[in-house]
Amino acid sequence: MTTAQWLLIGLLAVGTFAIRMTGLFVGDAVERRPALRAVLHDLPGCLVVALVASSLAGASPQAWLAAAVALAVASWSNHVILTMAIGVGAFIAIGGLLQV
Repeated sequence: MTTAQWLLIGLLAVGTFAIRMTGLFVGDAVERRPALRAVLHDLPGCLVVALVASSLAGASPQAWLAAAVALAVASWSNHVILTMAIGVGAFIAIGGLLQV
């Protein structure tokens, strides 16, 4: 391996260690501040919405309809696996209907 590759591995190791140590130190501060705790509680949902919205930006009507079905199932059931299964099924079914 070259020197540049070893340097990259070392920098990535230091970065990984720094991220983990920062989490340990910041975690205590989050526990003491209710506003930070609330933001971190809602963050995963916001990230999922952002990923889905960006993937739907240039998607077909089939994908939009399947996403609407998945949204309805998610609102009704609050069950991730059921939502994904029905969303994929809706995408396949709608694709079959649009081809007719």
